[in-house]
Amino acid sequence: MCGRYVSPEEAEIERFWHIGRHNSNPLGRRFNVSPTAIIPVLRLDRSTGEIELIHARWGLTPSWWKEPKPPRTTHNARSEEAATKPMWKGPLAKSRCLVPALGWYEWKQVQRTDPATGEIIKSKQPHLFHLPGDQLFAFAGLMAMWKPANDDEWQASCAILTRDAVGAAADVHDRMPVVLSKDSEKAWLDPKITDPSQAIAAALENGVTGIEHHRVSHRVNVSSNDDEALVRKVND
Repeated sequence: MCGRYVSPEEAEIERFWHIGRHNSNPLGRRFNVSPTAIIPVLRLDRSTGEIELIHARWGLTPSWWKEPKPPRTTHNARSEEAATKPMWKGPLAKSRCLVPALGWYEWKQVQRTDPATGEIIKSKQPHLFHLPGDQLFAFAGLMAMWKPANDDEWQASCAILTRDAVGAAADVHDRMPVVLSKDSEKAWLDPKITDPSQAIAAALENGVTGIEHHRVSHRVNVSSNDDEALVRKVND
């Protein structure tokens, strides 16, 4: 799964994906993004054929959702079921997006000695996953527009596609987000690909698996902590 990640500042996103600035109130870099946050995402503007940067709520709400509040735990979409589940198959067929990132966090269950009692206890050690050289990359994302009752404004929302962990990521957790290669981003956004199963197969086939990771501070467990120290390597 992916429940926390590191989001680049919008100026970095614009430079990396070669897009112009359209937002007068850009989001800065954030080191501990959690579900329901408003995040930068990239989508294809079908009128121009160019990539555009917008803001979306992390936690997908489909257009047909009738409840007054958004659904819970829709920040991740499992690739094994996304092509058939009503929550995901529409956005997967017609509204895919990129979620720019610098890394994400997962937790590994470990045993440690309680310094006060000497007792062996279980705890979860957070790890940061990133590309070599801390390069920017994009998660495969799904997007939907939703208009709440008694509201005239449409709201953008998104989810991150996940898969079985492979490579070094599997040392820590059994799931990981789908990280797209730079070459596969265009195909992921291609509106001509409307078969959900085809879109998922291409994303997995071209997904990046050469991931590095290191232990980080337990301060990342608190979502209100958001500073550069969170991504620094810590000793055992």
